[in-house]
Formats: sequence, structure tokens, C-alpha cells
Amino acid sequence: MSEDEPEQESAQDTQVTEFADSADIAGLDLRGSLEALLIVADEPASVTQLASFVERPMPEVVEALNELACSYVNDDRGFELRETAAGWRFYSSAAFAPVVERYVLDGQQARLTQASLETLAVVAYKQPVSRGRVSAVRGVNCDGVMRTLAARGLIEEVGVESGSGASLFRTSQYFLERMGLSSIADLPDIAPYLPDLDALDDLSSDGLHGLDDVG
Repeated sequence: MSEDEPEQESAQDTQVTEFADSADIAGLDLRGSLEALLIVADEPASVTQLASFVERPMPEVVEALNELACSYVNDDRGFELRETAAGWRFYSSAAFAPVVERYVLDGQQARLTQASLETLAVVAYKQPVSRGRVSAVRGVNCDGVMRTLAARGLIEEVGVESGSGASLFRTSQYFLERMGLSSIADLPDIAPYLPDLDALDDLSSDGLHGLDDVG
């Protein structure tokens, strides 16, 4: 009996392998295949990846993705398909944000505090920007909040400021992914409501010296 068991297991493994290899992936409905892949994906999928999985040319895959995205919007679905900098991914529809917010925050604390959100917004619209200049915009020292945002991967160091040597920060690829954006250019246009960096120098001279961290 024990001598036959390895042979039985080997036969089963071969059968599974043959089944997987003989599956006619290219013959499956393209839009349905893409939906299935994007539902199980735990991060954005690039067109190259999707085309490889469904065994279709990339232009055909791009066309199908755009058709799916348009169909969800036209049907007023509760979710959207968007292309971000990292690839394609499903997101909840902005029209249903109130009910999603209730679900996410019910009995829980918001993932980011108000201070963190305000600081992140300043970095997003004024990047690359130093800690001191972010603090000048908000009127409070933001060192701790900046460290928290960096630890969560939402912002990253991008160099130093000429002259002062202060570290400069920008939003990360992860920030774009979480926001469902392809690039910073897709942010709503509220930058005109924030002070210019030149104006921040005047604020710094009035008592915000030392807020920049050198190095």
C-alpha cells in the first residue's frame, strides 16, 4: 500500500499540472478575466502584468480596461476602476463616500489625525518642501507629524535645500496609489490658497527660525 502511494500522488500532481497547462486562457472573456484579476489583486496591476495573465496584446487590454471603467461610471456603480501611477485598481466611488466613511470609522479612530492630513496636504501642494516651511504654513512645529507620515510611507526625503541644508520632502508613490492618482498633477487645484515659499521666508524671520532640520 505504501509503495503505491507515491505513484498515486505523482499521478494527481501530473493531472493538476496538465489541467492548468491546457486551460484556454486566451479564449476566456477578456473583460471578465480582467475583473476577476483586479478583484483578487491586493495592489495595483500594470497593463503589462494584466496582458501577460490574460494572454492578450496590451492595446487590447487597455481598451478593455477603459471600457470597463466607463461602464461602471455610466451604471452608477458603487465602485470605480482607475489607473494610478502604479497600475489599475478598483476603488469605491466618490459618490458613496459618506456611507464608506461611516463603515470605516464606525467604532474606530481615523487612520490619520487632522494634523496629519493638513501636513500631508501642505507637502503634496508645496513639494519639495522642508519641515520648517511646512511648519510655517501650519503655524505649529510639524516635526513629529512629518516623521509619522514618513514612517507610514506617505512622504519621502528627496534631497536637501540649497543654502540651509534642510531636508526636503515630497509625497511618495504609495501616496499616489492610496489617493487613486496617476500623478501630482491630478490633485485638485487648491495650491493658490497656500502661501508662496518666498512668503514663508518672511514668516520664518518673524520667529520660526530653527524649525528646519539640517541634514
